[in-house]
Amino acid sequence: MIRYLSRLSQAQVVWLVGTLLAMAVICGIGAALQPQGKAKAPPLTTSMTLREMAPRLDTTGKALAKELHLPMEVSKDKAVGDLGVRQETLDAAAVHLSSHRGTMEKYFVFAALVLWGLVFLTRLGRPDGSPAAEKKTWYPREPYVAALVLAVVVAGFVLGKSPNPMEGAVKIFKAMVGLQPSVAATIGAFVFFVALAIVGNKLICGWACPFGALQELVYSLPVLRRLKRRKVPFWLSNLVRAGLFVAMLLMLFGIVGRQRGFVLYHGINPFNLFNFQFESASIVVAVVAALLLGLVVYRPFCMFVCPFGLVSWVAERFSLARIRIDRNHCNQCGSCSRACPVDAAKHRVAGKLWAADCFSCARCLNVCPHDAITYGWCFGHETSKRDADYPSQDDR
Repeated sequence: MIRYLSRLSQAQVVWLVGTLLAMAVICGIGAALQPQGKAKAPPLTTSMTLREMAPRLDTTGKALAKELHLPMEVSKDKAVGDLGVRQETLDAAAVHLSSHRGTMEKYFVFAALVLWGLVFLTRLGRPDGSPAAEKKTWYPREPYVAALVLAVVVAGFVLGKSPNPMEGAVKIFKAMVGLQPSVAATIGAFVFFVALAIVGNKLICGWACPFGALQELVYSLPVLRRLKRRKVPFWLSNLVRAGLFVAMLLMLFGIVGRQRGFVLYHGINPFNLFNFQFESASIVVAVVAALLLGLVVYRPFCMFVCPFGLVSWVAERFSLARIRIDRNHCNQCGSCSRACPVDAAKHRVAGKLWAADCFSCARCLNVCPHDAITYGWCFGHETSKRDADYPSQDDR
């Protein structure tokens, strides 16, 4: 790492210092805008109605009814005690709903981490003037690991589970059935996360999402390396992920199942880990399974389950910064494909438009023996470099 830093050009040092300062300013603004004190569940009694309690919990009557195990269309003007709700059930529901109140500060932390990943990959990873013979020193892992640790600790355990990318992808559909108090805020959160996925290829998933970061750190442990060489086919993981997403929609809108408003992901939400809330055994199973499986399978929850993983996979087609391949130099030797923990590099070298998820992990960027792979802007001026996501007709 010291050798790498010593080889940065003066311009790159300016970029490094400027980026760290910008991150500090972004996080400082978020902290200044964040209201003081943690959200607490307001005192509620069973003599109150759903209509009276919903505004205090910043939710809707339908969402509160669902949380209390009542039909969504139940009368909102009857005391919940008369509807059979016990005080302990009401208290538990209030605590759970209060935990979903996102912190404004966390959005700024996400933006700062994405900024760091973007600048590192596009400007700092490869020292200016560094010859290809020194490619093994490019894109050192330490800056990436530092971002991952910050994502887990700060964006996870310190600031809690909300907001997060998975939540952003689900709440926009929950709003359609009346389970979110503010449709505008829900859409705004969704657009925010998608925008960060587009600015740099899935950087929000690869560098800033706390549970994604935790899986990345687990996978990076130097154990079971032989098993890691075997990759799950992308068609299989994406089929499972898309199938769960469709099932969630069918259940949420009541097309399948007995209860409209049922959210499939609630019972397997790993972000509850960051609030230490395990109200169902299925959440514990989901967290443990993802982390244990993550020792040999790359980001299993992201690849097999996460709805935002599916959304950001589609958004990758529009990413402004991404992996680029110089086809004048690439001879398809397979070095990048072997370094990539999934099929992303393999698909991009092959010129597939709907390639596997790329989490911008940088593993492929310093292994090419022909210096044919870079991370840059899709509107770059280098005419010899063409984006593997958008190959020309000749390449196809």
